[in-house]
Amino acid sequence: MINIMVVDDHQVVRQGLRSLLKVESDFRVVGEAAGGFEALSMAASLHPDVIIIDLVMNGISGIEATRQMSKTCPGAGIIIFSMLATEYYVLEALRAGARGYISKDSSPEELIRAVREVAAGHHLLISSVLDRTIDFFMRIVNNNFADPLQNLTAREREVLYLSAQQKTCPEIAKTLFVSPRTVEAQRTSIMRKLGLKNQRELIGFAFERGILTPEI
Repeated sequence: MINIMVVDDHQVVRQGLRSLLKVESDFRVVGEAAGGFEALSMAASLHPDVIIIDLVMNGISGIEATRQMSKTCPGAGIIIFSMLATEYYVLEALRAGARGYISKDSSPEELIRAVREVAAGHHLLISSVLDRTIDFFMRIVNNNFADPLQNLTAREREVLYLSAQQKTCPEIAKTLFVSPRTVEAQRTSIMRKLGLKNQRELIGFAFERGILTPEI
């Protein structure tokens, strides 16, 4: 039996996933969480085999939750389930410890396959996500280019994402549970490391790298 935990801040998505997964005789949804913090405590108590988690949620992001659950529940295979399927998020997810990345517009069969592969200890990216990621690496190889995002810390990448959405320092501080002064220092560090001069350049960089998409 494959025990599965579902994490998404939309109830209709959680219910839809439960209905889809329970059709498989060897799948069992053992828990549902509406946010990252709830997921951390639930995963620690339930020890699921597979965790399906959204990327953008209130509180900590799916990436940060994945990073923490990879340490506290190393036996769980984590699948990011999101509409954001750019190379930036795929790489962030893999860095955080995810084993799978599935777009929300994938077919039910693709999700079921991902659950089985991840439960078996394998990694799985849907073809469209894999193609984008390979293209990104090929651009780096062909241009002999070092990705500047690699110079950012995990928290700086979180601040970059929120800053690109034009969130203020107090708003970011509230989301990440840190002080506005800390956020301001991190934004200054981000600008310096990426060679950006102002908010407009930051937003442009975010769109160029797929950190933000026009749909957001």
